[in-house]
Amino acid sequence: MGKLLGYADEGAVSRHEQSKTAPPLSIAIGYEIIFQNHVSALYPGVTEKMKTTIEQRLLDFEKELQEKIANGGCTPPMAQKLAWLSERRNSKGS
Repeated sequence: MGKLLGYADEGAVSRHEQSKTAPPLSIAIGYEIIFQNHVSALYPGVTEKMKTTIEQRLLDFEKELQEKIANGGCTPPMAQKLAWLSERRNSKGS
């Protein structure tokens, strides 16, 4: 496996398998090609953790924008971001 991915030995692959290290993007894509499965399916724990983190950051960002707008600081880019966040949230429920 290591040779397929361009490594000199199997050590790096073993560390990826044991979740001791995360593979660089190019190697993760290599795993995707080899196993014919999406990277997110190959690393479900990492995927769920990232999903939770991003969703929380999106909520925090939306709250921050709403507070700025409530304080009279609405700019067109801020309104556009807030509209995108709202649209994204509403499409997830569909």
